Amino acid sequence: MGSDRTRTVDLGEIDPARSRHMWTRSSVALTDSRVVVGQWDGTITAVDRESLDTEWTVDHAESPAELVEFGGSIIAAGRGESGRIAAYDAATGDQEWVYKTANDIGGPSSDRVFEQPYVVDCIAGDDRLFAAARRYERDGQRRRWHSAVYAFGADGTVEWQYSVDASPIALDTNAAGDRLAVGYNRCMGEHDHGLVVLDTETGAPAWMWDPGTEGDRRVGDVSFDGDQLAVTSHGDKRGYLLGSGGRQQWRVDLAVPTEVGGETLYAYPNHVHAHDGRVAFVTGNTYPEEGRETEGRHPNEHRLVVVDGEGRAQFEADLGGFVHGTAAAGDRLVVPCAQNFRVRDPKTHALRAFDLAAGSERVLATGGIPTAAAVDGEATAVVEEPIVYHDEGTERGSYRLHVGSD
Repeated sequence: MGSDRTRTVDLGEIDPARSRHMWTRSSVALTDSRVVVGQWDGTITAVDRESLDTEWTVDHAESPAELVEFGGSIIAAGRGESGRIAAYDAATGDQEWVYKTANDIGGPSSDRVFEQPYVVDCIAGDDRLFAAARRYERDGQRRRWHSAVYAFGADGTVEWQYSVDASPIALDTNAAGDRLAVGYNRCMGEHDHGLVVLDTETGAPAWMWDPGTEGDRRVGDVSFDGDQLAVTSHGDKRGYLLGSGGRQQWRVDLAVPTEVGGETLYAYPNHVHAHDGRVAFVTGNTYPEEGRETEGRHPNEHRLVVVDGEGRAQFEADLGGFVHGTAAAGDRLVVPCAQNFRVRDPKTHALRAFDLAAGSERVLATGGIPTAAAVDGEATAVVEEPIVYHDEGTERGSYRLHVGSD
C-alpha cells in the first residue's frame, strides 16, 4: 500500500483520541465490490471499491466495532446496551436479521462504557457465523464476566451457544472448518481455561488448554495454521504453537518480565497470525509488575516477531505504537499502529504492511492514528482517527478512510 496509490474518504466528525488508548470506535471490511466502514456513532457506510462513491448508509444503533462479510451479508456487531449482532444485505444495506446478546449475558449494570455488552469477535465459516460476546460487572469488590459464543445460520438462527463465566477475546476456525478456537483473556470464576476448542457442528468442547499461570490473565489471541494453533499468552507473556489436543510444539519468549532500570517490566502479546508455517506475534504496552505507571519501556514492547514452524526467529520489526487489531490475507499482514501513550511521538502513527514470506515491510504514514484495517489480495483499507496529545494540544489527522491498491 503506497501513498501514491492511496485514496481517501472523509468520515465526518469524531472526538479526537487522547494520549491514552480508547475503546475500539471504528471498523472496516472489504468485499469484492465494496469497502464497508463502521463509525463511532453507529453509522455503517458502504462505498464502491473503484469510485469510492457511497452506495448505502444505515444506522446500526450501537457501535459497530466488528464488521465481517458472511455470504451476501455484512455482519455488524460491537458494544452497546443490547450487544446487537445484525446482518445487512451487502448490496442494499437492508437489515436481514438482528440478535441481541444481552438477552443471554445480561444488560449493562451501570452507564459506564466498559460494562456494556460487547461482541468482541465475529468470523465467517462456510455456512455458519461464529460470534463471541461478553459483559463485565463489578459489585463492590466482586468482579464477574458473563459470556457466550454462538454459531448462527445464514438466517440468524442460533444453532448452538457455549456460555461460561470468563471473558472471550478472539476466535478462529481451522482449515477443515470443524474446530473453533476461543481465547479467554480473563478467567475470574469457575471457568479456568484460557483456550477452548469447540466442535463447530455441536458447540461441544473438543479440547482445552491453559498457560498454567497464576492470576486471571490467560490468552490474548488465537490463530490456526492447518490443524496447528498459535496462541499468545497474557499469563506468561509468551507465544505458543499447539498441536492436536493442545500438545505443545514450542513456545517463545515475547515480552516476559524483564529488569529495566530497577523495575520489572513486561508487555502483553496481544495478536497472532499463523500461515504456511510462519507465525507473527504482536506485543503491546509496557507495564510494571508493581503498580500501573512507569517511565520505563520493555525492550520488546510494540514489536512484531515472526518465527518459522519450529519457533526459530525469522525477522522482527519495531511498530512504535499500540495495535488495536491486525488484518491478514495469507502471507500479507497489515498492522495499524496508533499512539504510544508513554512516548507520544506522532512518527509512530502509520499503517505497516508486512510480507511474512519475504520479510519485507511497507509503511503508510498517517497524521492521526490508524485504528482499524482490512486487506485482501488487491487492496488495503484503513481508518484513521484524529488525536490530541495531552501535553501538546495540537489536533493531528482527521477521521477518514484510506483505500490503497496493492
